[in-house]
Amino acid sequence: MRYDHHTLPNGLTIVGEYNESAQSVAVGFFTRTGARDETPEISGVSHFLEHMMFKGGERYSAEEVDRVFAGMGANYNAFTSNETTVYYGAVLPEFQERLIELLADMLRPSLRQSDFDTEKKVILEEIAMYKDRPSYAVYDLARMTYHHGHPLGNSVLGSTESISALERDRMLEYFERRYAPNNMVVALTGKYDWQAAIAQIEQVCGTWQPMDTPRALTPPQPIPQERMQPEPQRDRVYLAAVAPAPAAQDDSRYAADVLAWIIGGGRGSRLYWALVYPGIAQSADISYYEQDGAGAFYIFASCAPERTTEVIDLVRSTLQTVQAEGITEEELTRARRKIASGLVLNSETPMGRLTSVGYDWLYRQEIEPLSDTVDRFLALTAADVDAVLQQRPFDTLTLVGIGPLAEAS
Repeated sequence: MRYDHHTLPNGLTIVGEYNESAQSVAVGFFTRTGARDETPEISGVSHFLEHMMFKGGERYSAEEVDRVFAGMGANYNAFTSNETTVYYGAVLPEFQERLIELLADMLRPSLRQSDFDTEKKVILEEIAMYKDRPSYAVYDLARMTYHHGHPLGNSVLGSTESISALERDRMLEYFERRYAPNNMVVALTGKYDWQAAIAQIEQVCGTWQPMDTPRALTPPQPIPQERMQPEPQRDRVYLAAVAPAPAAQDDSRYAADVLAWIIGGGRGSRLYWALVYPGIAQSADISYYEQDGAGAFYIFASCAPERTTEVIDLVRSTLQTVQAEGITEEELTRARRKIASGLVLNSETPMGRLTSVGYDWLYRQEIEPLSDTVDRFLALTAADVDAVLQQRPFDTLTLVGIGPLAEAS
């Protein structure tokens, strides 16, 4: 592997992980903006703007964007999170230039009023659709309740009210401020031509103007609380809980990931044996979310209404037990191996490595080779995980639930 890095005069950073044996090249434009960077009045604008990028820019129309991607045989998409918006594609190496050209053109969209009006209807339909998805609804409720006013609790989709009231000029102002080159990273992975990429990106992106793009990194101040929201139309009760965890810049993030796997990383985890295996809950898991300045553990479970109290008690007792007693060496060994093998298997293509490379630079201004990441996980000790537990994250637990709660015991 070879690692490359270059910054244009306007602040746009370009990074790469070159793999001579790869048969493809992946390119991603990582923008450090998402729901946490929005005010309530424009809630959902980052995700809405992601949709607008596919409506065409100076050179390509919406139809031509799709046609050019298809003509390259590209694997492409985009996504918006609470912290980032990412546009990416993977192609055969001979299409590197065309892919960069297309992505760069998309990122300077026309933002036509007619497209804005049409896409607004699509976004409103998407909001309505996700409200009917209980797993999303309970996640949204948990995130907002836990953060209680902190920007990390903002909704990615926004609300029906905020999107309905959003005007094109407000979107344009947000775009010009947040999509500045000094707030973006272009990542390349696979068998790319580095010098050609630098020259081309400087040509097509070099005139983009830098802006002041601050982000408030004040950590959230969660308080232990429980909130149950009756929704009798659901077929079961859906539960979610949130607890504080290490930030994306904290070295203890590796131990937090292992801890999450031990507690609820699927078959063989503590939540699996306590809840799923005996049939008390249909599902139960926990994930570690690394975030800029403040991470979080997210726990999810679903169950029949009459099992609600039992499931909540078992989730709480499982978390408190591991916090009080720690983990076993056997659990640690299984978790390290499972995470390490998953990392390797998911990174066998340039596309599989792209998000890791892009986020490494966004969060930590470095690229950690896959082999180093694997070694970090395999070298973790029980003491490393205990150090996370010593912060007593599960004392500050926000727990929410939705469903036919009138039927719950």
